[in-house]
Amino acid sequence: MTARGWYLVGAPWDCSGLGRGERLAPAALRAAGLSDLVPDDAGDAPIVIDDDRRDDTTGVRALGQTSRSARVLADSLDAAAGGRAGRRPLVLGGDCSLLLGVLPWLRQDRGRVGLWFVDGHPDFLDGASSPTGETADMDLALLTGSGPEQLTAPAGSTAPLVAPADVVLIGHRTRDLDPEAAAEVARLPDSIRRIDAPAVVDAPRRCGERAAALLADVDDGVWLHLDCDVLDPAALPAVSYPEPGGPTTGQLADLLEPLFASPRLLGASIADFRPDLDPDGTHAATLVALLRRLLSGDAR
Repeated sequence: MTARGWYLVGAPWDCSGLGRGERLAPAALRAAGLSDLVPDDAGDAPIVIDDDRRDDTTGVRALGQTSRSARVLADSLDAAAGGRAGRRPLVLGGDCSLLLGVLPWLRQDRGRVGLWFVDGHPDFLDGASSPTGETADMDLALLTGSGPEQLTAPAGSTAPLVAPADVVLIGHRTRDLDPEAAAEVARLPDSIRRIDAPAVVDAPRRCGERAAALLADVDDGVWLHLDCDVLDPAALPAVSYPEPGGPTTGQLADLLEPLFASPRLLGASIADFRPDLDPDGTHAATLVALLRRLLSGDAR
């Protein structure tokens, strides 16, 4: 069975500049069966981030290369969309910073877009508060207009790339947090709607239906972003920053099914899978099985 109406775009994006395993995920997921499920493949965007230095002014790691990579990915998505009218892209990361290229591309011909942001973390730090300076610590803040202009408005776009009120943050941890994690949650604007991990674990399908309803009025469409660290580490430990207290893969499928079924859905991205922490391919196969259920409409 193939997933009709979808095509692949690889975004081998590693914002650490250290050659970490996220950049290997597009190839690993294809090899695990995703290419059979989605045979229409536009290839990988030529993203290069190998600078691990933090900018003296902003504290952001690899600031210049990250800004350029956002333009490269936006251009690659634009080229891939040509001749594929009516099809949706599935962007294979890489880490969550790939959204810095996705959202400018979406906004080229749309006045307003929404974002379902499914992640174990809020990703709402800045260059000063992030211990690493990685843009994967702060991508949601950047997308909603908080941070250096090179990243809040890349490629000549207008900030914010998505209004805070048009974001639904889903699956972030809110219990038993250390002081730093609690401070990050406290940084979130009140206007960002939230459905935390305990709610997802308790009633995943109802949470997915609620998230779909919250952005039902965004007429220009909604992007769905999935960071694999939303899953409990018992289900998928092969991520850079695992967090306990997340859903199982079955619960995640129940959560995501109403979003994949939404007529507002513009496309989806998957991020933060580490094939280097999955030597036998077990976790890659788990993710492909999840995507098979979702893309074929068989989530249950």
